[in-house]
Amino acid sequence: MILRDPVHGLVAFERPAEKIVLRLLDTREVQRLRRVRMLGVTALAFPGAEHSRFAHAVGATYVMTAFLQRIRSLEQELSASERPSLEDEQQGLAAALLHDLGHGPLSHLFEEVFDGAPRHERWTSALVLDPDSQVHRALSEVDRAMPQAVERLVHGKHHKAWLAHAVSGTFDVDRCDYLLRDSYMTGVRYGLYDLPWLLRSLRVARNARGDATIAVEGSKGLPAVEGFFLARLFMYQQVYFHKASRAAERMIRAIFARAADIERDGGDSALPPVLRAMARGATVSTNDYVSLDDGTLWSTIERWESEAADAVLRDIATRLRRRALFKSATLDEEEAPRAQELLESLREIVAKAGFDPRYYAALDVASTGVFDDPPDPADALYVCYNRRAPKLLSRASLLLKKLAGERLVAPRLVFPVEVRDAVAALLGRSPQLALALPSSP
Repeated sequence: MILRDPVHGLVAFERPAEKIVLRLLDTREVQRLRRVRMLGVTALAFPGAEHSRFAHAVGATYVMTAFLQRIRSLEQELSASERPSLEDEQQGLAAALLHDLGHGPLSHLFEEVFDGAPRHERWTSALVLDPDSQVHRALSEVDRAMPQAVERLVHGKHHKAWLAHAVSGTFDVDRCDYLLRDSYMTGVRYGLYDLPWLLRSLRVARNARGDATIAVEGSKGLPAVEGFFLARLFMYQQVYFHKASRAAERMIRAIFARAADIERDGGDSALPPVLRAMARGATVSTNDYVSLDDGTLWSTIERWESEAADAVLRDIATRLRRRALFKSATLDEEEAPRAQELLESLREIVAKAGFDPRYYAALDVASTGVFDDPPDPADALYVCYNRRAPKLLSRASLLLKKLAGERLVAPRLVFPVEVRDAVAALLGRSPQLALALPSSP
């Protein structure tokens, strides 16, 4: 099979081990990923961000083929038992393709829609291990033990450390694809880095347990690795934490929180049956779960806009559909320590304006680590040098040493536009300046 991809160009799955990709692509569970947006509601801020989890899964699988090709070229650095077998390659390719299988509608956002809902990692495991899923059957046709092995590998567990870290590690095929893909589809340049050179600079080193693991050649690969982590940082700053998409996410959380409250109080919020069960904390089967996609959520929101008897459901749905997003005020270093106090004041402002503060006032704290070595040094990325012992990446790179342990944190108050002047006054900012600030299209 040969596909055209906007990020990687020609993507081919033609080698014997890659036949497993063809088996999995047409399964119901994988095809569903076509209907789940990679970046949730980010298209409200970056109109081109319409790409799917399916495209990313195919891209990550292609990166795995390139990674395996590089590992095969380094076989002289591996013992006979450490070299990639056909089985290893099949498991790695399957894990790369299926690593996001459990994502719900609008990707990460769905995990926060209902309190206590399982995270996508648990759904991925459930779908791979469920004997009734098409993915499970496709894997079992290759090897009866394949579903269990792939499920463990998706979570970074494999007896060959180099393969485990390629699927889930400091520098893995998931991150390698999504940075480039998200950068391309949003139209920004911040996520670009030199993937071909980085793959070419890969070497094998011995970790703290003596296992063969992924490393990079210091003289060639270190700048590319540093570029990779800087690209990730910049994408979080400029895209993943964008104020418009974060505000839209808060609105979606609020509207489904309202629906869940109605359901728990014995009312009828007109949720589809599967979403109603999740709102009430009931167990949902994997078969029912894969019936959910972005269309399910947006059609529900559309119905609330036109038919909801509840004023909160109707109002927030209308705002979302018309992109009349909540506004946000970023808290500076002096304001952030008082975030909870400011949130209480915001709730009072919102209530005074006639809105229910449970759904119309929020403190949104977007946060991610910039760079850290894993807690276990055996899981870390190493840098190799000629005639010198390998070093941990954090010790080899002056740049990453400075960034280690740092966090990117963006705290914001989120509120309806009707109270923007009052929030500006609360924060000691000019209402005229607040009104003049540009908003995203």
